[in-house]
Amino acid sequence: MGSFNAPHGNPLKVLEQALKGGITCFQLREKGPAALQGDEKLTFAKKCQQLCKAFGVPFIVNDDVELAVLIDADGVHVGQDDLSATLVRNKIGDQKLLGVSVHSVVEATIALAAGADYIGMGPVYPTVSKSDSKPVAGTSKISEVAAIFPELKIVGIGGITPTNLDIVMKSGASGVSVISAIAAAKNPEEAARLIVKAVQHAGVSI
Repeated sequence: MGSFNAPHGNPLKVLEQALKGGITCFQLREKGPAALQGDEKLTFAKKCQQLCKAFGVPFIVNDDVELAVLIDADGVHVGQDDLSATLVRNKIGDQKLLGVSVHSVVEATIALAAGADYIGMGPVYPTVSKSDSKPVAGTSKISEVAAIFPELKIVGIGGITPTNLDIVMKSGASGVSVISAIAAAKNPEEAARLIVKAVQHAGVSI
């Protein structure tokens, strides 16, 4: 989530509610024309990080490696158009989490070789949260990568809700990543709880 993804309230309050609802990881995605910059972004990131620490949940920064290093975030997530995963791993060291968005077996192979702890794959379904999202990919690529790299954690991304995530998990994903399903909900705590229950119902431990 970014500061601009909470149409029904204060984004920090939304994050707090999501944490109470049981989310197991938070990624700060402060990108795009409405994103905070400079000191405002730094302040917001620190506040998000403090909330995550209070709940014992990993705090990951999307794309901004310098910010992640500056505030000692738990990890960094990058896409194919950002810094290479190898460079990011060198910058953050071996003890931090590294996530990489991939769209093929080839990209997954490169990410794993670079030291990725997990990969994000999608968009599984149409999404309104990311203006730069790729064409809808479904779950076939997740199944393909999971079959080749069973040890690699895969996170399904894009348009995921409690009612459609079952097929994502059963295709080989280890978890799901959402923005709108929680941040745009009128009750983010309950929305998060429903997603956690749906993942558990799919028979996967999170």
